[in-house]
Amino acid sequence: MSGRQVTLITIVSATVFFQGCASYGQLNRPPKGFTALFNGKDLAGWKGIVGDPVSRAKMTPEQLAKARKRADELMNRHWKIENGILVYRGAGYDNICTAKDYADFELFVDWKIEPGGDSGIYLRGCPQVQIWDPAKSHVGSGGLYNNKNNPDKPLKTADRPPGEWNTFRIIMIGKWVIVYLNDQLVVDTTELENFWQRDREISATGAIELQAHNSPLYFRNVFIRELK
Repeated sequence: MSGRQVTLITIVSATVFFQGCASYGQLNRPPKGFTALFNGKDLAGWKGIVGDPVSRAKMTPEQLAKARKRADELMNRHWKIENGILVYRGAGYDNICTAKDYADFELFVDWKIEPGGDSGIYLRGCPQVQIWDPAKSHVGSGGLYNNKNNPDKPLKTADRPPGEWNTFRIIMIGKWVIVYLNDQLVVDTTELENFWQRDREISATGAIELQAHNSPLYFRNVFIRELK
């Protein structure tokens, strides 16, 4: 499937699905056809990050179990639920990810940062759809920040000011990614490169990951629809 074909497929349904999510009404309750990745009550379905895909593959079962225990301890220490909001309050880089891996999908996530904040959404365990304060970075959120050979910056700055909620709509089909930020197209059918192994394409499946980058973060309404 070509990038142009992916764009055509998603544009056809763009308005319908965005309006559906925008009007879901109740916090953390997904619209029809979507599944909530965050239930608003606890961290069920999430786990702490252990290294990266390459380093994890080299671990023995004993090493992996020990690292997993430590990662989950950090997750439960620094990631909290406050009034139905998933909040990070830590001083490190304690990312968390879904316990389940995903292939092709459509993802909605509401996010909020404070002035100078920095975060991102990893797709299939690979960085990343960028989140940060445009006043500090001079570039808007939503770009595929770690790309080297393909575009890494968003088409426009569509961020709301720090302290206000933003909404990503992310579509991933194969290696292609489309990103809407606050209902504005910021990434148009762009390849997400494999940050961990530059000579290979991105993995066919992987976890959805929330990046903690040494600043307070807020997430809610994390909904996914797997694409067959």
